[in-house]
Amino acid sequence: MKDSKYSAYLKEVERFIPKDRIYTDELRRLAWGTDAGFYRLIPQIVIRSKNEEEVARLLTLADRYALPVTFRAAGTSLSGQSISDSILIVAGKNWEHYTLSDDHSQITLQPGIIGARVNEILKPYGRKFAPDPASVKSAMVGGIVMNNASGMNCGTHANSDKELISAKIVLADGTRLDTGDAASRRDFEQSHAPFLKRIAELRDDIRADQALSNRICKKYAIKNVTGLNLLPFVAYDDPFDIIAHLMVGSEGTLAFLSEVTMKTEHDYPCSASAMLYFNDMKEACHAVVAMKQGPVFSAEMLDKKSLASVGDTTGEGLTAVLTETKADTPEELQAHIEAIKKILAPFQTATPIHFTDKPEEYSRYWAIRSGIFPSVGGTRQLGTTVLIEDVAFPIDDLPEATSDLQALLERNGYSDACIYGHALEGNYHFIISQSFDSPEQVARYEKLMDEVKTLVVDKYDGSLKAEHGTGRNMAPFVRYEWGDKAFAFMKAVKELFDPKGLLNPGVIFNDDPRCHLKHFKPMPLTNPHVDRCIECGFCEVNCLTCGFSLSSRQRIVIRREISRLSRLATPESLALMHTLLKQYKYLGNATCAGDGLCSMSCPMGISVGDLTHDLRQENLPAGSLGYKTGDWVARHFAGTKSSIRPVLYLAYTAHTLLGDKAMSAVGRSLHRLGFPLWTPTMPKPYYPHAIPQHEEALKVVYFPSCINQTMGPAKNSPDPTPLIDKTVALLQKAGYEVIFPKNMKNLCCGTIWESKGMMDIADRKSAELEDALYEASQQGRYPILCDQSPCLHRMREVMTRVKLYEPVEFIYTFLRDKLQFHPIDDPVAVHITCSMRKMNLGQMLVDLASLCSRHVVVPEEVGCCGFAGDRGFTHPEVNAYALRKLRPQLEKAGVKTGYSNSRTCEIGLASNSGVPYLSIVYLVDQCTTPKPKA
Repeated sequence: MKDSKYSAYLKEVERFIPKDRIYTDELRRLAWGTDAGFYRLIPQIVIRSKNEEEVARLLTLADRYALPVTFRAAGTSLSGQSISDSILIVAGKNWEHYTLSDDHSQITLQPGIIGARVNEILKPYGRKFAPDPASVKSAMVGGIVMNNASGMNCGTHANSDKELISAKIVLADGTRLDTGDAASRRDFEQSHAPFLKRIAELRDDIRADQALSNRICKKYAIKNVTGLNLLPFVAYDDPFDIIAHLMVGSEGTLAFLSEVTMKTEHDYPCSASAMLYFNDMKEACHAVVAMKQGPVFSAEMLDKKSLASVGDTTGEGLTAVLTETKADTPEELQAHIEAIKKILAPFQTATPIHFTDKPEEYSRYWAIRSGIFPSVGGTRQLGTTVLIEDVAFPIDDLPEATSDLQALLERNGYSDACIYGHALEGNYHFIISQSFDSPEQVARYEKLMDEVKTLVVDKYDGSLKAEHGTGRNMAPFVRYEWGDKAFAFMKAVKELFDPKGLLNPGVIFNDDPRCHLKHFKPMPLTNPHVDRCIECGFCEVNCLTCGFSLSSRQRIVIRREISRLSRLATPESLALMHTLLKQYKYLGNATCAGDGLCSMSCPMGISVGDLTHDLRQENLPAGSLGYKTGDWVARHFAGTKSSIRPVLYLAYTAHTLLGDKAMSAVGRSLHRLGFPLWTPTMPKPYYPHAIPQHEEALKVVYFPSCINQTMGPAKNSPDPTPLIDKTVALLQKAGYEVIFPKNMKNLCCGTIWESKGMMDIADRKSAELEDALYEASQQGRYPILCDQSPCLHRMREVMTRVKLYEPVEFIYTFLRDKLQFHPIDDPVAVHITCSMRKMNLGQMLVDLASLCSRHVVVPEEVGCCGFAGDRGFTHPEVNAYALRKLRPQLEKAGVKTGYSNSRTCEIGLASNSGVPYLSIVYLVDQCTTPKPKA
């Protein structure tokens, strides 16, 4: 650590915060020192805070030792405002509580709730969270409010400043204030009378200067987050309201936001969008200016390079404006569409105007828009940094300002730059690829920023930062944009709230005029599967170990640093590299499920699972003991499965004799000694046996996964029938003849070896299986059913000659019309496996379960279960963390049984929920009878 003050601080912190939430190791300090921006600082200490009391004590101690502190939520900010070289306090996964008012018009939120989750909470009541940044599916409320991140629909009329009602904050010295609580306000009036007096003085001084007041109102008429928010001094009289609204856009420089109460917004039930194409960008801008007066809710500009980055092939050199309108009724929506078409009549579009009100169509448009930044970043020259700048112009100046901005970028050699953004608000983002590996490249960027400053401020009196936060990136230019007088008031606010300058130093206020040209993040090449990553953090919402060990983004960060240190090859760099490699073994490799679910929220589809498989392959080269063992198992697979059955029987016998509690205790004790974890949900063995068949016209090839050929039901299963027998019975009930492939006991899809990084063995086993299935299906004539979703997913990825189905898809597609469903009233839970999500079969599982039960529960915020093949046995802590939110939801809903379609997932689900989980096949069989023949 830098000095003894940090050691003394850490010693006191460890008295009230468990060590597992304090990180001082090299790996996690580096991992948390990275956000979505293009700067990097490495903190001395990272603390995963849990509640407001902890934060108050942490700040009190930091104040005593005069140590700087920075706060972080999701780390999706872009201007360097959530990084630190001192103390980093994280308020993410532990800060997800909320309360909703009785009339649903207000919601109180902790800072760690993801924006999209707030909308899920509000949707049943016809309400929504107004701020809607493109990162809303990843960004957390704390960051959205403290950066005043707005987005595509909310503009300035419904941003965080306009929607905020009150705030709970912790000041730099640890003082707590709830501006919405009368008792808290009274206490603060007693303890901080001079503070409130100074707020009132600043308010009165600003209002006394009419020119300044007018300028403040004008500047905030368009999007503006440059510097601190001065609008509260003009808009509010009550000092407590001013304090609350000063938090908006303050980027953690004034206080810690522990809770915020916001107004909710009406969520229009009817919506339509159109992708309008223009041959000329200036013509598109004129059309946007005209639409500002119509029933248009958003108009997003995408220039030709933005369109190219997402593979739009409509035409060469076009500019698109993604336009949206909303209404309460279909009739009103149609009237809005006609009004917009009338406004657009004088303008020449490259294609006919077509609005769609079909969610499956317009959601694709908006997915394209949300993914522009990461997608453009993914097409950059590898090894360079992707930068996104964020400016706003008065709407009437939009056509000329856009033309000037394009010319400026071309003039400075950024021919690959793209311009896109919230045109209806005059707010543009432009993305450039930039290298910082030479003084010349840094000087090139410096020249660009100086010219942008001159264009935006001097020519158009616009905003240098419209919604991405000032951060370090624009700190040198705050005074330039606002002028000395306004900047002096901002400084006065900072000095009042943070007299020692300990909260997020260097952000918004920075005396170094070149601070935006320092501490650039390196982006070295490390692995072809992940080299396109821009570290935006969108993946983390689907990463089950985010907040536990490392997130998918953090794994990439660490691997890049390991590669960089290796290339430096100095004694110091190699020593640090070996330290990181050692620490990565558990945090990065062992705890990665490798499921690739992170790719589903990555706009470029990057799967850190692929990186993990590559690393595991490197650790098991051909000829190593591990590889030889894997190869031997593959060649003697039937015997290996046979040897597992007695072990399962022994465990089942012990469970019968000991009971659940004793079995759990023994299992935990053995696991502490290094054995895989055995729990009461472990299955009995399955012994293959002949199943009577009947010749039928309908035929299906059934390949039971090797898991289900080995494992039977658990001791306490509500149905003692093995899955293979149950599946055959259901198929026969629907009139199918079941065909098993030859030599089935030796066949496997290869997933076992793929997860270990033995890709060649995995592919060999897959090829063997495909040959057998091709033969059994009469050269692909009959459909093939596999009862394990993860196995089927791999089979689909590597097999081309056969038609493959997992249980849900096969039942829903082929059996539904052959069975009569008799839905039950009992609530049932369903778990959508990672493989089902990747195959887009999640809704089909819900629909199938809904045919069987009138009350289907899909637990919220439960993604990958973390069992990951056998890792639930070897690393059950990952499984437990992934499912930490499952049990309370099932108990609240009264669920007694859950259903999925992966045997190992079901073991982990049962262990962590307290209710048995079975294949969906059991539920369908229970709730159906053969449909009478006509």
